[in-house]
Amino acid sequence: MTIETGLLVLESVLLLATIILLLFSLKEGRGRKNLLLQVERATKVLSRQEYFLSVTDSMMDAKKEVIGCITGRLPIGEDKKRTRNIIDTIEKLTKEGVRVRYLMPKFFDRLHIGYLYMKAGAEIRYSSCLMAHNIRFIIVDDRIVVIGIPDSIGEKEATKKGYRIPSEGLAMILKDYFNKCGNQISFVEYLEEVIKQTGATPKHLAQELQIDETELEKFTHPA
Repeated sequence: MTIETGLLVLESVLLLATIILLLFSLKEGRGRKNLLLQVERATKVLSRQEYFLSVTDSMMDAKKEVIGCITGRLPIGEDKKRTRNIIDTIEKLTKEGVRVRYLMPKFFDRLHIGYLYMKAGAEIRYSSCLMAHNIRFIIVDDRIVVIGIPDSIGEKEATKKGYRIPSEGLAMILKDYFNKCGNQISFVEYLEEVIKQTGATPKHLAQELQIDETELEKFTHPA
C-alpha cells in the first residue's frame, strides 16, 4: 500500500466517523429539545394546578363572602375535574351562609359555567366591561386575593398560574372595580338576551352549552 492510498483510507475513515458523530449529535439535540418541551409542559400543568388549588384552598377559608372575576370558559380535559372541585366548594360555602358572587364576560359559551356555579348557589353576573375581559381574581372576606395570570393577553387565554396575596388594600380596590363594572346582568337576563340575539331555541342552546334542556327551559319558561 502506497502512502497516498493509506492517507486516502485514513481520510475516508475520519470522514465516516465525523458523519456518525454528527448524526448522534443531531439525534441528541432532538432528544434534548423534546425533553425541554416535556419539562415545559409539566411545569405549566403544575403551575395551573397550583392556581386552582390556591383558589379552592382560599375559598375554604371564607367566613362571609367570596367574589370572583373569571373567564368562565367551557372546561375541557383536566379542567373538568378542577371545575367540579370549585363547584363542590361553592355548594359547601353557600350552605354555610357564605355569599359567593362571580362576574364573567358576555360570551354566550360562558353560560355553561354560569349555570353550574349558579346551581351550586353562587350569584352570577355578566358584563362587557373591560375588567370582566382582562382580569381574573377572587377575593375572600375582603382580605385575601388570588390573581390568575394567563399565558398571553386575551380573554380566551388559559390561566397559567396564580398568586395568593393577603392584602386588605388590594381586596378593597378590586372589589370596588367589581361593583362598578358597568352593565351587569344576571344569568337569566343574559340567557334571554342570547336567545333574542341569536334566535336559537332552548333545545339548540342546551346542546351548544351542554346543559340539560329541561333545566334550561325552567329559566326561559318559568312556571
